[in-house]
Amino acid sequence: MRYSFRFTLLAAGVLTPILSHQALARMPEPQPPSVVFGDLYRAVEMAQVFPDQKTFADAIPTAAPADIIKAYEAEKGKPGFNLTDFVTAHFREPVLKTVSYQRRAGETVSDYINDMWTVLLRQPGGAEQYSSLLPLPVPYIVPGGRFSEIYYWDTYFTMLGLEQDKQGALAQDMVRNIASLITRYGHMPNGNRSYYLSRSQPPFFSAMVDLLAQKSGPSVYKTYLPVMRAEYDYWMQGDSGLKPGQAQAHVVKLADGTVLNRFWSEADTPRDESYREDILTAKTSREAPAVLYRNLRAGAESGWDYSSRWFADGKTLGTIDITDLLPVDLNSEMFHLESDLAYAYGLAGNTAEAKLFADRAAKRQAAIQTFMWDKPAGDFSDYDWRSHSLTHVLTAATVVPLFFHVATAEEGQSVAKVVQAKLLAPGGILTATSNSGQQWDAPNGWAPLQWMAVQGFRNYGAPDLAKTIAERWETRVNEGFARDGVLVEKYNVAAPAGANAGGHGGEYALQVGFGWTNGVQAALMAEYPLPQPEAAAASTPADSTTPATLPKQ
Repeated sequence: MRYSFRFTLLAAGVLTPILSHQALARMPEPQPPSVVFGDLYRAVEMAQVFPDQKTFADAIPTAAPADIIKAYEAEKGKPGFNLTDFVTAHFREPVLKTVSYQRRAGETVSDYINDMWTVLLRQPGGAEQYSSLLPLPVPYIVPGGRFSEIYYWDTYFTMLGLEQDKQGALAQDMVRNIASLITRYGHMPNGNRSYYLSRSQPPFFSAMVDLLAQKSGPSVYKTYLPVMRAEYDYWMQGDSGLKPGQAQAHVVKLADGTVLNRFWSEADTPRDESYREDILTAKTSREAPAVLYRNLRAGAESGWDYSSRWFADGKTLGTIDITDLLPVDLNSEMFHLESDLAYAYGLAGNTAEAKLFADRAAKRQAAIQTFMWDKPAGDFSDYDWRSHSLTHVLTAATVVPLFFHVATAEEGQSVAKVVQAKLLAPGGILTATSNSGQQWDAPNGWAPLQWMAVQGFRNYGAPDLAKTIAERWETRVNEGFARDGVLVEKYNVAAPAGANAGGHGGEYALQVGFGWTNGVQAALMAEYPLPQPEAAAASTPADSTTPATLPKQ
C-alpha cells in the first residue's frame, strides 16, 4: 500500500497530515521592504537613518506602502524636507522586547538559561499589517538582541537546550513552525522575514525530526515525511535537466555526472538587512554588482556570514565566490536528509522511494569522500567546481561529516588529529585558522560548531578530544557569564583564561541572549558537568544588543 499524506494549514495555522507531498500548498511570497519601498528604502539605508540597517527592514509602516510612497514623492523635493522626520512620521521602529532582567545573587548559568526561555519566547499570531515579519502558528524562541525572529539552523541547537530543560512541547512547536514555513513557501527561509525568502540556511530540518523522534518514536518521521521531501525538492530543483559541468540554483553536476549542492540565492540585489554595507562592498569589488550581491546572499544562506572560507583571496569580503564552491557541511547535511527520507519512506511502506533515497545518500557519501577529502592534509574542505580542485582551507566545517556519519573510520581519526593540532584553542575549537576580521574566522568560536565537534568525535572513537572541547567551551562561556551575567552569540576561544570572552568581527555588535549558545551550553553541561560560577547581582537588559555590563568590541 502506497503511503502518502500532506500538510495543510488550518485556519489557526496548525499543520495536519492528510495528502501527498506533491500537493503541498504554496502561498505567494510577500515582497521585501527594499522592493516595496524602492527609492525610499535606498534613501533611508544609504543615509544611515538608523545605525543598524536591520532596524528599517523590520520597521512597521503606519499606513499602506503605496500611500507612504506617494507622500514621499510629493515631499522629498520640497525645501526643508527631512528624511529622518519623514521616516519617524510614517514608520514605527521594531520593538526588540528588551526585558529588564534582575539577576539574583548566586544565580548560575543554568538559572540564566532557564529564565531566558521566557525572555526569548514569542507568541504566535498574525504579524502587524505591512510588517516584514512572517506570522507563525505556535510559540517560538528567538535568538535575542537584534534577531527578533526565528532562524533556520539556529533552531536545532536551541532545541537541544529546550529538550534538556524539559521544554519539549516548545521544541515541538519550533519544528511545527518551520514545517509551516516550508509548507507555505516551498522552503524554510533564512528566517521568518519577507526579506529572507530568497534564500534558506543550512538544512537542519531532518536533524530536528531526529531530536523529536528520540522521545516520540519513529512515527515522527512519517508525520514530517512530506515536509522533508518538500525541502529536498527545493534544494535539488533543476537537477534533472543539468548536463555535466552545469549548475542551476543550488545544484551542480560535475563532469563525471556527480550531483552535489551549493549555497545560492534567487535574488541578486543588496540584502535588506545590510543594504548600505552591500553597496559599499560592491564599490570595492571587481565583481559585477549582481554577481557580488548574489554571492553575499548565498554567504548569508550558509550561516557562515562571513568567513575567509568563501573568499577568493582568502581575506577580502569583496572577493566572495561561494557559489563556485561545493561546501562539505552542506553536502553532509543533504546526505543526512537523504538518509532520513530513505528511512521515513521505509517506515511508510514505500520501498521504491526508500531505495531511491538510500542510493542517493550512498552516492553522495562517496562523492564527499572523493571530492572533499583532502588526503594529504587529513581533513575535509570545500570543492571548487569551476577549477576542479579543493580549496585546502581548514575550518571547523571539517567536523560536520563526522557529526552526520559521512566519514570513514580512518577519516574520522585523521580529522581528530588535525583539529587537535590546528583548531583546538583554550576556549574550544576555532572556526578557522585565518583571522580576517570576519566573525566566522579566528579567534571566534561558535556554539553549533562546538556541539558538532563534540558529538562527531564521540561518533568516531575520540572521546577524550570530545570531552576536552566540551569542557573548554563550557568554561569559556562560564567565564563570560561570571563577568558579564549574560550569554552571547559567539566567543573568543583563542584568548587565555580570564580575558574578555566575547567574540567580535563582522557587520554588527556582539549580541546577547542567546538562543543557540544557551541550547548547546545546557546540553553540554548535562553531558560534561562542571562547577557553575555565580554572577554578581545586577540589573541589565537581558535581551538587548548592548547591555551595560558587556564590554564593547
